[in-house]
Amino acid sequence: MDAVIVDKLEKKFNGFTAVDKISFSMKRGELFGLLGPNGAGKSTTIYMLTTLLKPTSGSATVNGFDIRTDSEAVRKSIGIVFQDPTVDIRLTAYDNLDIHGRLYGMSGQKRKERIKEVLDLVELGEWKDKMVRTFSGGMRRRLEIARGLLHTPEVLFLDEPTLGLDPQTRRHIWQYIEKLRKGGIAMMLTTHYLEEADYLCDRVAIIDRGRIKALDTPRSLKGIIGGNIIRIEAREPQKLAEMLKKSGFCKAPKVDGAVVSFDVKEGGKLVPKIMEAASKAGIEIENIEMRLPSLEDVFIHYTGTSIRAEKSAGGGMMMGRRAHGF
Repeated sequence: MDAVIVDKLEKKFNGFTAVDKISFSMKRGELFGLLGPNGAGKSTTIYMLTTLLKPTSGSATVNGFDIRTDSEAVRKSIGIVFQDPTVDIRLTAYDNLDIHGRLYGMSGQKRKERIKEVLDLVELGEWKDKMVRTFSGGMRRRLEIARGLLHTPEVLFLDEPTLGLDPQTRRHIWQYIEKLRKGGIAMMLTTHYLEEADYLCDRVAIIDRGRIKALDTPRSLKGIIGGNIIRIEAREPQKLAEMLKKSGFCKAPKVDGAVVSFDVKEGGKLVPKIMEAASKAGIEIENIEMRLPSLEDVFIHYTGTSIRAEKSAGGGMMMGRRAHGF
């Protein structure tokens, strides 16, 4: 049986549909990504699957347990790293984990053994007796990952685990997630960092405005675009886009500020022709680049906009504050 099975899951808040009848499954041992901007429905989906929110309609099972009728069994078999910080900075790293172990009914000896194991995993063993308020942001996130693993869950939910961290610290967190992946634990990762999902995930689902737009491996999704991506920065982007369509260089160029972008099969042959046509039309090109497709391009393909250009639809931050009650 799959680790997670979701069937037409829906959540509404006062008439606003945060999650719109989504369906998918996650295999055991798989690292599954939910990608989308703030407000897309990622965190709301996580909170339903971890029993913090009741669905408006639809169903889901986690480790074979129904999230509506077997909520206690679901909670015992999962670990969570919330988007918002939840460790107590007034306690030591050891005390934070010890309290968590007691809440899960772990014996004294078992708690001691597991605390050492998980702190060593995230390289915080030497810091176990230090107050968490002295920790950097990255160290606190590593401690949260350690806490989520303490009771040996079968599924680990990682809700924006690298949000707000600097690029170097984010890479370190990726290393710890990679270690967990090799250990065979099933993980669900929500993120709006598409390069993060591309690097880590076995499969990803692109979610936008509560709906899943695409679901496959990162490689397969990028293969949908194919060829090359051409991005052109120009003084008159709208005029350039019209010229590209009229000249038959592309059917539907996308304009984002001063940048016009589109995908083509053989970009290398097309670039010189575009430069020549723009010059004849009196359009000044400031920069032009050609590259292979990325998940960002896939996201634009399915949603029509860049993930970082999206604004929150509401509900994401509000729900984040609910996490402390778990």
